[in-house]
Amino acid sequence: MSLAKMKMKIVLSMTTLFSVARNQDIGNVCDQTFSSTSSLSSKNGTFTAPVFLNSEGYVRQCTYNFRGLPGERVMIQFEEFNLIGTPPECYHEHVDIFSEMENLDKKTLIETPFGGRFCGQNIPRLRISLYNSLAMVFLSDRKNITEGRFTGIYEFFPDDKFNKIGTKDAKAEGRSKICSFEIFGNTAKNGELYSATYPGTYPKNLKCTYKFIGEPGTRVRLEFRDFDLFYGGAHCPFDRMTIYDGPDNLAEKIGTYCGQMRNLVIYSTKNLLYLTFTTLKRTAPVFNRGFFGLYEFSDNYVKLDFIQNIDAEHIRGTECDQKILSKKESKGQVFSPNYPFPYQPYIVCRYFIYGMQDSQNLERVVLNFEKFDIPLIGVRKNYTERCRDGYVKVYIQGQEEEHNYDKHDYEFCGKTTPTVINSTGPRLVILFKAGSKPGSGFKANYYFETEYQVPGTPAPDGSCMFKYDSNNKLEGRFNSPRHPQNYPNDINCTYMFESTPNQQVMLVFDHFRVRADKLENISVANASLGNWKAYGRDQCLEDYVEIFTLINKAERQLLGRYCSTSSPGPVVSPRGTVGLELFLHTDHDAVYSGFKGRYMYIQAQSPFGDCGGNITDAENGIIKSPNFPEKYTTSSKDSGNKVCHWFVYAKPGYRILLYFSNFEVEGNPGERGCPAAALRVWPWKDVARTPIELCGDTLDQYKEIISDGHVMRLSFYLARKAVGAMGFKAIYTEVKESISCTGPNEFLCRTSGYCIARSLQCNHVKNCGAEDNSDEEDCLKETEVNEFMLIALGMGIASFVAIGLIVYCRRYRKKKYIHREHPMLPPHAHFHTCESIGERFANSTSMDSV
Repeated sequence: MSLAKMKMKIVLSMTTLFSVARNQDIGNVCDQTFSSTSSLSSKNGTFTAPVFLNSEGYVRQCTYNFRGLPGERVMIQFEEFNLIGTPPECYHEHVDIFSEMENLDKKTLIETPFGGRFCGQNIPRLRISLYNSLAMVFLSDRKNITEGRFTGIYEFFPDDKFNKIGTKDAKAEGRSKICSFEIFGNTAKNGELYSATYPGTYPKNLKCTYKFIGEPGTRVRLEFRDFDLFYGGAHCPFDRMTIYDGPDNLAEKIGTYCGQMRNLVIYSTKNLLYLTFTTLKRTAPVFNRGFFGLYEFSDNYVKLDFIQNIDAEHIRGTECDQKILSKKESKGQVFSPNYPFPYQPYIVCRYFIYGMQDSQNLERVVLNFEKFDIPLIGVRKNYTERCRDGYVKVYIQGQEEEHNYDKHDYEFCGKTTPTVINSTGPRLVILFKAGSKPGSGFKANYYFETEYQVPGTPAPDGSCMFKYDSNNKLEGRFNSPRHPQNYPNDINCTYMFESTPNQQVMLVFDHFRVRADKLENISVANASLGNWKAYGRDQCLEDYVEIFTLINKAERQLLGRYCSTSSPGPVVSPRGTVGLELFLHTDHDAVYSGFKGRYMYIQAQSPFGDCGGNITDAENGIIKSPNFPEKYTTSSKDSGNKVCHWFVYAKPGYRILLYFSNFEVEGNPGERGCPAAALRVWPWKDVARTPIELCGDTLDQYKEIISDGHVMRLSFYLARKAVGAMGFKAIYTEVKESISCTGPNEFLCRTSGYCIARSLQCNHVKNCGAEDNSDEEDCLKETEVNEFMLIALGMGIASFVAIGLIVYCRRYRKKKYIHREHPMLPPHAHFHTCESIGERFANSTSMDSV
């Protein structure tokens, strides 16, 4: 069928419906009316589709009217339904239902709210009229209509259960009058509550109110046995039920509900409760049932005066649940209902204790029971079945979010006081179930402490301090608070790594990101800083990490201050010290992800480590990294942690000049620091000063280093994760501290101005510094002269030897001729070396002449 014909059919259908609706005295032969009378036989019956022939294929319409007596309702329910068509168009035949007709004689169907159009084989849901009448219109253009199109039953019944819920609300207006009630507890202690046409499809464009008014000292309980509203989203923007904890909709809201709900039970806080049920006016096909519930007024429900803590709040809508929110490391107490007197049997109360959890705060809950008395019923061999009657269950992992109350972490009953419980996160829930035998219940103390999520032994007072004892664990991890999330601001955290006398502790960082906005902004604005390192107290002024060597229990020495992304290099506590201390400081501004690292306790090594040593009585020398110029980590054998210490001592009155002819150590001071390998240099007299920390392949301002005393220490640290690089070659030289440099054994460097020993001149090493070659410049001419003298001397000696050989051989030849005169000797009998030399000489002479 073409689209135009379909439209024509719809228009014809609606025209016919209008005509019949406005001329009810002119009826079709297929119209039927079912009326209720005083006779019991009229109260129920069946209906079927009409039977007729329609050979012309005209649109035929049949109206079914169901008329009840005043104070009655009509219920229809289809048992068979088999119409041609597909909803929602239903072009060829359909059934329209009108179940909200206030007066069938005074209003036409067009003026009555439309209840829905049905076709196909989906049986319409049960319908109950809003008033005492209901109409159904069947339309078809089929040539042969039979009873098989649809069949159903109807019933007229008193509307007491709808109209006698309570006293009609005199303030209600319009259609709301039929379903708005005031329900008084002094009239009925309990009763049933229905939506306006339950269990039939509820009407559209309706607002019903239910006001529950109990006696002082009583509470109201609602239990919904069936709840089926259209679900339009989490906030229920369409059809919804809203419940208020008070006399009207200005009271505190308990909740808004829609969709299908199970086990919905609501308690008022006091003696008043207000409920609204709202449906929207719309054409969408919605056929939900509504709701059915039970209500009860009683003074036997739990008295809420046991919720005494100022931080605790009764959760509206529950009998005795309470919520406790932290006010930043606050504390308080919780009690069972009616404590210290016996609690009521068969009650269930939940305690939701929530610590702070936001971008700056994270807390955990500590629960400590002070009194505990929940009687046991009988004695069971199986310990897990001891608490079958009353009990307390504790949840520490947030199971309440999914309502997994069967997955508790602790369960207690009897009279034994439970141990202290710490939540793993910011939430802890207590579920108290009273059994048949009452007891005095429990009293518990709780407090919130900051949860740093840092491995290690926390301080007893809850401060941000953690200890790592080698007696408990030889290696493990450490991290900034809440890593990999951002650390909090305005916090100071201390990490103590304490070793035994025969141990040393090593720290290696795997991630490092600490805020240093001012320093980073300066580096971006001033590119001349080059490969800068965020290191030292002059640079790290906002958030920073400091590392200390623990000399003893009362003394510590700063190793370095770090910030930005410049990760500290591997750190090892020196032999003879008691460990390391790490300190994190953050200010009140923005925060970053912090750090993560590993610690390892190792057996105490030589004072020089795996390599290195004492260097004394040497005017100059060379210090190299392991395996130089090959990689300092070259095989699996060398893949472990490694430490080398060099102690260089100059003569009194001298300092030490150090520069690097080669330097390539993995890392990048300006981007990621020196996490796998680092060279630290202490050129200071003041042992409290922090060392110079080096890595990368460019040294910038540290191309050469001069000590301020006669001692210099170098330490090279390698972590197990190091992949290897060429390493370094450093040249050190004794430099005189005095300004004068006029002694016969002294040499004044032209560019650097250093005074070095004259014996170091012309030793093929630049002893005046990385940029000063003056101690080697005047050595070039003398070298050339020496080379020429050696060549001349060699040629003279060679000539002398050649002349001597020639004279000797001439004399030999004369003797040769004399001996050859004997006839018995062969010509070669007196062959001599001079013979060979003479021949070669002659041959070479003849060839040259040629």
